[in-house]
Amino acid sequence: MLGLKLRTDERWAKLAQENLEELLTDHAYCEQKAASNALSLIVQFPEYAGMVQVLTEIAREELEHFGRVHQIIVDRGFRLGKERKDGYVNDILSFVRKGQGRDIYLADRLLFAAMIEARSCERFRLLSECADDKFLREFYRELMASEAGHYTTFIKLAKTYTSGVDIDARWQEFLAFENEVIQRYGTRETMHG
Repeated sequence: MLGLKLRTDERWAKLAQENLEELLTDHAYCEQKAASNALSLIVQFPEYAGMVQVLTEIAREELEHFGRVHQIIVDRGFRLGKERKDGYVNDILSFVRKGQGRDIYLADRLLFAAMIEARSCERFRLLSECADDKFLREFYRELMASEAGHYTTFIKLAKTYTSGVDIDARWQEFLAFENEVIQRYGTRETMHG
C-alpha cells in the first residue's frame, strides 16, 4: 500500500529498543513536528476551507500522539530530552520544489507530508512486530493505522487542492528520491535514523 521501495531492516528495531529513552524522545518530537507541519500548511493556504478542516484534525491527532508518547516517557521514568534534528526529514524536504508556483509548492508540501507519514507508518509496523514490550507493540500497531490514514489523506488533499500537477507521477518521483535517501539511514535509535 505504501509503495516504499526499501523496507527497514529489522536490525533497526532491535537497535531502537536498546535505547528506548532516545527512541521515545525522538518519536515525541516527530509527532510535534507533524502537528507543526499541518499548522504551517493552514497558515500558508488558508483559502482552502476543506483542507484547513482536515489539517486541523491531523494537527490535533499528532499533538495527542505527542502527549501519549510523553506520558510513556514519564511512566517509564525517562525524561523528555531536547529536540533532535531529523536529517531524513530535512533530506526529503529538499525535494520540495519552490518558486515554481503555488500549486506546485502545495502539491510537493502535501506529498512531503505523505512521505514522512508513509515511512513512519512502516517503522511503526516494524516496532509493532518486533518490540519486546507488549504494550509498545500494541501502541505502535495503533499508531501505524493512524499514520497510514494520514498518508492517504495527504495524497487525497494533493489531488483535491492542486491543479496542473500529475500527483501520481510526482508521488512516484518522491518514492524514487526517498529510496535514495533512506539508504543512508537506519543505523540510529531514532524514528528515521
